[in-house]
Amino acid sequence: QVQLVESGGGLVQPGGSLRLSCTVSGSNFNTQDMNWYRQAPGNQREWVAYITTGGWTDYTSSVKGRFTVSRDNAKSTVYLQMNDLKPEDTASYYCYIPPDSWGQGTQVTVSS
Repeated sequence: QVQLVESGGGLVQPGGSLRLSCTVSGSNFNTQDMNWYRQAPGNQREWVAYITTGGWTDYTSSVKGRFTVSRDNAKSTVYLQMNDLKPEDTASYYCYIPPDSWGQGTQVTVSS
């Protein structure tokens, strides 16, 4: 059974940075494209970023230039480096492997 465990969330001031991690077990991580999603209270879950097995990345427009997704296959871990955080980035962040494997989420709160 695939398990995804996120970490690294917290409270940060606007303009600050956080790095989220998602460690995967029970799956051949090296063969998986990895996604990050987020969900703010009252909103639908939205796609944020993804990285292919070959390292190709893409981002939703609102985070381009501020967020960077990367992966360490030796550690079965995907990262989301978030810089210049804004209050609108406040959400629970989830990693996801299609079709139906989600982590439990990690909370990011951007507030002064």
